[in-house]
Amino acid sequence: MLSHLVTEAPGAVPITPVTAGELAARAGTLDERARAWIKATGFTAEPGKLALLPAAEGGLARVLVGVAASEDPWALAGLPDALPEGSYRLDPEPDAAAATRLTLGWALGCYAFTRYKPRKRGFADLLWPRAADRGLVERLARGIALARDLINTPAEHMGPGELSGAVEELAARHAAQCRIIAGDALLAENYPLIHAVGRASARPPALAELTWGDARAPRLTLVGKGVCFDSGGLDLKPASGMRLMKKDMGGAATLIGLAAAVMDAALPVRLRLLVPAVENLVSANAFRPMDVIRSRQGLTVEVGNTDAEGRLILADALAEADSEGPALLIDMATLTGAARTALGPELPALFTPDESLAAELARSGEAEHDPLWRLPLWQPYRKLLKSRIADINNVSESAFAGAITAALFLQEFVSKSTPWAHIDTYAWNATSRAGRPEGGEALALRALYRLIAQRFAG
Repeated sequence: MLSHLVTEAPGAVPITPVTAGELAARAGTLDERARAWIKATGFTAEPGKLALLPAAEGGLARVLVGVAASEDPWALAGLPDALPEGSYRLDPEPDAAAATRLTLGWALGCYAFTRYKPRKRGFADLLWPRAADRGLVERLARGIALARDLINTPAEHMGPGELSGAVEELAARHAAQCRIIAGDALLAENYPLIHAVGRASARPPALAELTWGDARAPRLTLVGKGVCFDSGGLDLKPASGMRLMKKDMGGAATLIGLAAAVMDAALPVRLRLLVPAVENLVSANAFRPMDVIRSRQGLTVEVGNTDAEGRLILADALAEADSEGPALLIDMATLTGAARTALGPELPALFTPDESLAAELARSGEAEHDPLWRLPLWQPYRKLLKSRIADINNVSESAFAGAITAALFLQEFVSKSTPWAHIDTYAWNATSRAGRPEGGEALALRALYRLIAQRFAG
């Protein structure tokens, strides 16, 4: 990705973004030959459309690209794949904010998952705009690419061990501490829900923990759902529901990418990343519907449905995360189909009881064109999680408010005094768009990074 952002490009072809309203004025600055070409090709500056203006001696003289607004980070993201291979530069040079956004979009437009199948052609190169924040572009592009790669990797090659290994590799790159608790050691260290969900797999469940930064700095704790494959357990999913379940570790992957960006930037935080990594499979020792399991926190949980396993592993991890009283606790999970029904695949659901945090996240999402949408932690629905024989059920018997009841379940494992946000994400592009190919996606990573940088680095 970043190899297609270059520092030298003699003879680079200029690219000029133009809105429909600006087209006439922009065309007026070009020679008669170029104006005639624009008219002949019917270019109207529709967003995403190109006008490749030929040079008199052959080749390209300039590229006009239609954009809706210069603030859109995806305005140029389709160009690396659409343009002929070669070098390009932005003309006119944008200001710092626009240069950074557009360059990040270009970098993400150069992403391809090639582990199993190489691309047949290369991407076009862009000369770094002078005003772009290179550090920010590089760390976000690397973090997003890491998350996409992890999500796109099939479960055969991305089990609990491999996902935990990704945390270990990240720790090694940043001189962070890493600890992996795996298999029956989870029981010995009191993570019974994580163990119960993952024990049916031949690949043992694990909890991967990364810590980094000055121990005196504010504590930032990230907890990501790492279900590497979800069959539904004994409440087995149908084939259609199981098809995309390699992405059920998308919450963990996104927060791994976010942690990478935080450490790359050396933000002044004490970072802690917790990834419970499991496969929810079927075997003779699989956990069962109506089982009651005592959680790490001490609450007893009745298993109303084994296909609601993500909230179980998060419960143990959140209880541990909360025990340190972090300055900010964020969990992310591909948790409910109900959130997708309500908001679709492109808009993660945000839950938090903290009004200030909700407002900050909304502003960060809007500024980064990486939106979240807040749903309520509607306390009257807590009664839907009542159990006759345990402190709480992991599901409601009602068909309503599934995303809300899942978030209410998680809230039971976080102290009221802890600034906490839960994000229910799809972590997948259902269709390809500029800079966002079909496949794994780190939704909300850019918004979260902005929030963290502003909150802790000012």
